[in-house]
Amino acid sequence: MKITKLTGESSRALIEDLMKRSPDRLDSFERAVAEIIENVRKNGDAALFEYTCRFDCPDISGANVLVTEDELREAYDRIPDELVGVIRRSRDSIRAFHERQKTNSWFTTTEDGTFLGQKVIPMQRAGVYVPGGKAFYPSSVLMNIVPAKVAGVDEIIMVTPPAKDGTINPAVLVAAHEAGADRIFKVGGAQAIAALAFGTESIPKVDKITGPGNIYVALAKKAVYGNVSIDSIAGPSEILVIADETADPRYTAADLLSQAEHDEMASATLITTSEELAEQVNREIGLFLEKLERRPIIEKSLENFGHIFIASSMDEAIDAANLIASEHLEILTRDPMLVMTKIRNAGAIFMGEHSSEPLGDYFAGPNHVLPTNGTARFFSPLSVDDFIKKSSVIYYSREALEAVSKDIEAFAESEGLTAHRNSIAVRFEKD
Repeated sequence: MKITKLTGESSRALIEDLMKRSPDRLDSFERAVAEIIENVRKNGDAALFEYTCRFDCPDISGANVLVTEDELREAYDRIPDELVGVIRRSRDSIRAFHERQKTNSWFTTTEDGTFLGQKVIPMQRAGVYVPGGKAFYPSSVLMNIVPAKVAGVDEIIMVTPPAKDGTINPAVLVAAHEAGADRIFKVGGAQAIAALAFGTESIPKVDKITGPGNIYVALAKKAVYGNVSIDSIAGPSEILVIADETADPRYTAADLLSQAEHDEMASATLITTSEELAEQVNREIGLFLEKLERRPIIEKSLENFGHIFIASSMDEAIDAANLIASEHLEILTRDPMLVMTKIRNAGAIFMGEHSSEPLGDYFAGPNHVLPTNGTARFFSPLSVDDFIKKSSVIYYSREALEAVSKDIEAFAESEGLTAHRNSIAVRFEKD
């Protein structure tokens, strides 16, 4: 990886470099996605199965698109009991963390007859997209379904592309069943997003769609937003490590590579106050690359989006980290807690040498569905809040309304909304 001095100019160049990976910059795919969405919206299952047969499995129809109980039982038989146990323990950690996020309805009253409050209501139906293809991520299944379940969503619909023979990865099916998916459908791509957004004869319309996917899935979610809610337009994975001279170079290198192996568009960045550490990390990366299975992907990722910056001070490193607003931020410093208190923008923060990013991916409990491409400046990790909505509740007695009626009428009058004013005044016209 190239080692560069950290400056305002180099920070801005890095951000521009990272933004090239955003789905918002890949609008050349939008026309194809729009055509798929419109076809599914108009023609329902006919279009959905046409695309599924063309892109994934040639034998999908209304008769076999829904995963059956027999297929679920077979999935349990196909994976080791040890893995089932791991999935369950991970689910329990995720559930315990997200239980703490739950909020309750609240109400307040006054003596003059007002009743005000906020009613917290789970969404009726959520849709979860799970990628297929070469990689399978049962951990993402848990991270998307468990918060919805904790929130109290009535029905959770999962979609995932089938293999050519019409099967779904057994670990994915087991994770979905353990997390609480109500129905699982063998469809993927932009066509599956369209089916969730508008509904077809087989797949019901949902209120919200969450889950990662390829560029077609990301752009499809962007296109249907407004008809349904979505979690985010996720970009490729990214990690930023802040380190000082106390960091272990071997640990640091391993953590950077843990994200670079995701895909060729993934980003791995180190900002350190130690030139010696920077050189050591580079050497360790070279040693690791000799034995890692996904070496071609990692090398391409590091070539395009791998960076090591030397900061003149820890405050400069922190300022750059807040500017970058990384999806994953690791703090490998003498006092990681102090550094953490100064971090304003990050999807997830990992403190200390024994809190590497994969801990968050699989087991700690906080959600690993995180904002990317600098959106941690204004977005948060997926949570229970993503699957609830809130309604304001308002009740005024006649006496309470009368006490403020003239103020309301004056406000409405100032805005030229005489029907608003009349709606208040008519209640007291007999007086």
